[in-house]
Amino acid sequence: MEVAVSPAIDAGDRERLLHGTHHDPHAVLGAHPVPGGVAFRAFRPYAQAVSVVSGDLRADLHDDGDGFFSGLLPLTEVPGYRLLVTYDGTVHETEDAYRFLPTLGELDLHLLGEGRHERLWRVLGAHVMTHQGVTGTRFSVWAPNARGVRVAGNFNFWDAGGHAMRSLGSSGVWELFVPGIGEGELYKFEITRPDGSRTLRADPLARRTEVPPATSSIVHASHHEWGDAEWMAHRADTPVHEAPFSVYEVHLPSWRPGLTYRQLADQLPAYVTEMGFTHVELMPVAEHPFGGSWGYQVTGFFAPTARLGTPDDFKYLVDRLHQAGVGVLMDWVPAHFPRDEWALAEFDGRPLYEHHDPLRAAHPDWGTLEFDFGRREVRNFLVANAVYWCEEFHIDGLRVDAVASMLYLDYSREPGQWTPNEHGGRENLDAVAFLQEMNATVYRRCPGVVTIAEESTAWDGVTRPTHHKGPSGFGGLGFGLKWNMGWMHDSLQYMSHEPVHRKYHHHEMTFSMVYAYSENYVLPISHDEVVHGKRSLVSKMPGDWWQQRANHRAYLGFMWAHPGKQLLFMGQEFAQGAEWSEAHGPDWWLFDPSYGAEADHRGVRDLVRDLNTVYRTTPALWERDTEPSGFQWVVGDAAEDNLLAFLRLDAAGVPLLALSNLSPVVRHDYRLGVPEDVPAWHEVLNTDAERYGGSAVTNPDPVKPEPQPWHGRPASIRLTLPPLATVWLRPA
Repeated sequence: MEVAVSPAIDAGDRERLLHGTHHDPHAVLGAHPVPGGVAFRAFRPYAQAVSVVSGDLRADLHDDGDGFFSGLLPLTEVPGYRLLVTYDGTVHETEDAYRFLPTLGELDLHLLGEGRHERLWRVLGAHVMTHQGVTGTRFSVWAPNARGVRVAGNFNFWDAGGHAMRSLGSSGVWELFVPGIGEGELYKFEITRPDGSRTLRADPLARRTEVPPATSSIVHASHHEWGDAEWMAHRADTPVHEAPFSVYEVHLPSWRPGLTYRQLADQLPAYVTEMGFTHVELMPVAEHPFGGSWGYQVTGFFAPTARLGTPDDFKYLVDRLHQAGVGVLMDWVPAHFPRDEWALAEFDGRPLYEHHDPLRAAHPDWGTLEFDFGRREVRNFLVANAVYWCEEFHIDGLRVDAVASMLYLDYSREPGQWTPNEHGGRENLDAVAFLQEMNATVYRRCPGVVTIAEESTAWDGVTRPTHHKGPSGFGGLGFGLKWNMGWMHDSLQYMSHEPVHRKYHHHEMTFSMVYAYSENYVLPISHDEVVHGKRSLVSKMPGDWWQQRANHRAYLGFMWAHPGKQLLFMGQEFAQGAEWSEAHGPDWWLFDPSYGAEADHRGVRDLVRDLNTVYRTTPALWERDTEPSGFQWVVGDAAEDNLLAFLRLDAAGVPLLALSNLSPVVRHDYRLGVPEDVPAWHEVLNTDAERYGGSAVTNPDPVKPEPQPWHGRPASIRLTLPPLATVWLRPA
């Protein structure tokens, strides 16, 4: 004969549940067969009474004190049941969270342990689901050093005591299915650290957050129905490096201050389409606590910033851009994260996402923490995050921020502040492996997506495939494109000089062609070049206001013709004179007629639109961007004349002739060598045109070659070169 046992929770389990250090609350709470029947146990802090209801059965549980209730019912098996919980005379009927089996399967846990779960966001975080016939939310979080984890939120009045999570073994994952909780609920994880202290943390995989400065995570379920099937079906048709690629860089919160994602969707696609750009690049969209970081100090890697709306609102913006034929690139920041005590730093009481060595963890420039790229779960977090934005939000490209800071152990560090790698070198081998894995995974999973490196050194093979080893012995990093920081620095340095001095700096405009085909390049005039006292693009130019604008236009014409893709930051497309400020964005007021100089800015904007229009219809300017055979100097050594002239050729050999006269004088009958098989040349773009604000020195009629050899070519043409201008000619 079985002897009935006391259903009450023993003292040890009771202590652990009270102090948030129980690793398996499901083993003691809920309903369990015991000698003499089924024991029911509940932990409901602040409850006055708890009863079990099963069919016609209702049984009151004994109040064991401190919020614990228990009872032994003479049943042969665990029935389906619910709890009636009384608080201050109000009775709530609810499911018991501790009657449910784990929601995560062995395969998910195995992949998590291996660091190979490419859809990590579907496993960790908060997910509305139906489990064992009941709708609720599964909460799961990776916290291997925690002594215990509980869920706090609006649903339990931010008292996590009644919602202890269970540890799923060696995976380091904690999990709890909370019935009756749906989307829109605020929550955080209460983690008991190894030293017994507790910390309240936002979910690292939260897909929605509160609007900063509030920091809670929000249970989210997407309901957006995509309308960009045609875009998605064809975006991989042509490799990016062989296609037109002209990028408008945008800081969404300040492009039109005050607009939401949905309001931006009514204005941004129309503007970008009118201007002729093929893509927008969004400065970081992922949630960040400090707006002044412009998004580059991320705390919510899986959540679009709530400042502008919900995740579905952001999807709507991407959708509308795609439907307008505009690709969407996004800045992605896997190099570091801020130290906010409610986010990733020492997440479970010990270094987890950051490196365990404080010297390796601390980023010397930004006061942030660097990820531990050698830890497989951290690599998994970041690789899955890259895939997440591409798969869930249909992002067409990731521009990876601060790659150089990841690649070098001694980046911004003095001797004694870093330790060489196992070969005695300065390369961060863990970061190299991570970037290779990230690129290979994104390209495998997301056809048509491009990854772009902001890498400021001469690291070998940034855009080489990962399986091709270079002279350094490393495989390529596997990026699709790389920002050409050398071209940017040199060309802006040249343009800042007075024209009378430019002849001494001519190499600054030609040196880029020495290495132009070492990588697949983007030519970036980004936000970094128009802040922190660097001045706006037009304000970098020498001379009076007319000359500044002329230089600005000539430079853009040179940039659009130079091998490589183009990127221009908002405000520079209309020669904004002031530096960018995230507080008020571009100076749109410059187009107000009452300002009196709106034509000056409209002219530059019209030029950028025409540059994009001609560019997109001229394969010579993009089809062979990465092939030396797509470029030929006509004259690259005319330093005394401040002149540059070169040919771009498409796959069929059809040329475009681009020349830049970067002196303020008109040059009449200037002779240039040209191919002999072109019967006439037609001027298709001239940055000195009157409609752009120029002096209207043009070549309106077709220009026919003469049989006089010049510049090593069998024929030549004579042109009138406008001052401080770039001219493009195509075969008539």
